Parts: sequence; C-alpha cells; structure tokens
Amino acid sequence: MTNVTYGPNRPPLRHRALLPLVATVAAAVSLAGCAGADGTPPRPGTTGSAPGSTTASAAAPAADNRLPLAGKVIVVDPGHNPGNFAHTREINKLVDIGTNRKECDTTGTSTNDGYTEAEFTLDVSHRLRTLLMKQGATVQFTQDNDRPYGPCVDERAEIGNKATADAVISIHADGSGEGNRGFHVILPAPVKGGTADTTRIVGPSRALGEDIAAEFARATGSEPSNYVGDGTGVDVRKDLGGLNLSTVPKVFIECGNMRDAKDAAQLTSSRWRQKAAQGIADGIGTYLRG
Repeated sequence: MTNVTYGPNRPPLRHRALLPLVATVAAAVSLAGCAGADGTPPRPGTTGSAPGSTTASAAAPAADNRLPLAGKVIVVDPGHNPGNFAHTREINKLVDIGTNRKECDTTGTSTNDGYTEAEFTLDVSHRLRTLLMKQGATVQFTQDNDRPYGPCVDERAEIGNKATADAVISIHADGSGEGNRGFHVILPAPVKGGTADTTRIVGPSRALGEDIAAEFARATGSEPSNYVGDGTGVDVRKDLGGLNLSTVPKVFIECGNMRDAKDAAQLTSSRWRQKAAQGIADGIGTYLRG
C-alpha cells in the first residue's frame, strides 16, 4: 500500500488468469447516489440490497437460504489497478477524502523481484470471491483490471456505499523495510467533519476487522505486524479516504510486507495466497454470522 510510483513507462506485470466464475453477472449501473436514505450501514444478520457500480457483481448461482452467507452483499476492493502504472498523471490528481484532499490512487508497491501489489491483490481477490460465492454471497469488485486506471479512493468508497454492502474489504500488501514483517488490518477512526462521518461504522468495522485478523492469522500462520500497531494485528487510521467516506462496515488488510524477503516468499506463493483468501473469507463469515 506504500505510495510507490514507478513512472509511466514501466509496464505492469499482468495478473494471472482469472478464476472461473460460476455465477450470474449483474449488469453495471450508475454510481450516482448514496447508500440509503440515512446512510445507515447494514448490520450482521440483515440483507444488503443489490449492488450497482461500473464493475459487475457476482451472485450465487441460485438462491439457497441454507447457505451461510445467502442474501449477503460483500464488496471486495483489490488495491491498486495494474493500469495505474500507465496513468500516473490521472492517479496523482487530488480528490476529497473527507478530512482533506489526497491523491486519487497510487501504483502500489512490489517485491524486489518485481511482483506488483496490483497483481497480488487481484489474485487474492479472485480467490476470495470464489470462496464467498460458494457460501451464497453476492460479491462485487471495485475494479477487476477492467478499466484504464483507478477507481479513485473516493469512488471506491462510493461503490461500497451504493451497494449497501454488509461488509467491504480492501486488500493490500505493504512496502516497508527489510525485517518489518507480518499483517495488519486497518480500521476507520472516529471522524466527523467535512464530508466524512464514520460514527456509525466504527463499531461494526472494528468487529469485522478483529474477526478477519484472527482468522487470517489462523489460516496463514502469519504473525501480526511487528512494525505497525500494538501487536494485535489491528491499526486505526483517519487518513484513508476509502474508510473516511464509507457508510458501511469496511476495513483494509495489509497481508504482508512485499519488501521483506521472508514475507515476499509467502506473498508470491500461490498456495499461501489461497490460505490468505481463506482466512479473509472465514473472518468475513464469522462477522456476518454474528
């Protein structure tokens, strides 16, 4: 997630082949509007309304109320678009993040061998989508390498809001120094002012984040970050537009540090990425089942 820019002339690595979709793809609709009349986020145990965005959503093949996540809407936000590398001017423009203005997006980071964060986040997101759909959830992406760049951080928040999602997870990997290891889940801070008001989502988001942190550690065997937070695997921030502008429960996860050799070995492993997706799915499921 570190703001690393490689310049417009470096081509992105292409993400791996998409996992097959055994799902109905909903038609894309306008992003205009907001989550609901009062912006109240859905609570675990309630049903989110059908999502709408420029990226299609995927629903379970058939309604089956016996599935544990039937009726739930989950928005998956793969951090950074692979196309951002070729659109540095566009992603450097400033957008409103609720408390001030910040860059639309960044290229993200990479391992020392050039495996990009954008490639990593898409791969984990595809695996996560498959796991959630098997449990009956409707899953919507903010982007699937299906647009030239972005979306900007404010639009990413709006996609989750408009979907009235039961949960939103933004997937990332960090770019810190060698020796800095482990994962952490970022929670929204209490923010009220300007266009930001996280009052209603702070509590639910913390519950979501703590469940994801616990299940991610169990599934992957990873330790909480030794350089961010207090060792619990969770951190609270107020400088992220994707959290500040959200009206539904939302968290970020930094799955590891791409610039540390030991973490990078995990992040570049297909087998480990499947474990990461499983841990995130288990955490979301634990939260939504209350």
